Amino acid sequence: MNVALDVHTHTVASGHAYSTLQEMVQAAADKGLKILGITDHGPTVRGSCNPVYFSNFHVIPREIKGVRLLMGAEINILNVNGDLDLKEKYINMLDLRIAGIHQSCYTGGTIEENTEAMIKVMQNPEIDIISHPADGSADLNFEEVVRAAKETRILLEINNSSLNPNRGKEKAWEYNRQLVRLCKQYGVMVIMGSDAHISYDVANYRFIYQLFQEEEFPESLVINDKPDLFLKMLKRD
Repeated sequence: MNVALDVHTHTVASGHAYSTLQEMVQAAADKGLKILGITDHGPTVRGSCNPVYFSNFHVIPREIKGVRLLMGAEINILNVNGDLDLKEKYINMLDLRIAGIHQSCYTGGTIEENTEAMIKVMQNPEIDIISHPADGSADLNFEEVVRAAKETRILLEINNSSLNPNRGKEKAWEYNRQLVRLCKQYGVMVIMGSDAHISYDVANYRFIYQLFQEEEFPESLVINDKPDLFLKMLKRD
């Protein structure tokens, strides 16, 4: 696969990542990416940036070293009501809107309640991508999630960091197997995300490639080598 984009990455602004924006862009350029997304954590993640950080993105060039730069956020889903931790006025300032569940920020419920919360967020026209839905942070009915993704045309992320054994996410491999099998069955496109917290991991999809190979997941359903289609799927482009 001729990878052209990685749109789930973090800089030092997230509080627990280790590279600057410039270092992340340089890594993307070195790897020949056409598009890089910077998606620092929403404010509920401990140590992350103040919302004012997201309001100042107008100072950042959107093309650096031949790489198109999308400045966004990984917004936290907070509870079974599907509430988000970034106010709409800040969300509207973003090029790219990712939403996901982080266990430390989420007050969960039953599988049904968690699934309803995620689907509610997927139905929000401001959200583009659901980050690591299968990392085990919340138990979900993946068939309902995949069917909702097909209906809303939102992208579900397969997250490389979640699959890294060093993360200790015991459910991630099995849950991601379920997810990719259902996406294959329903013909739902996915996006690979490195979730890079250091520049060396930009576009690192090592564990995802292993999973895709084992599950014989078709490249036609992966958007990372289709930058024009990806931009077309963004509701603001």
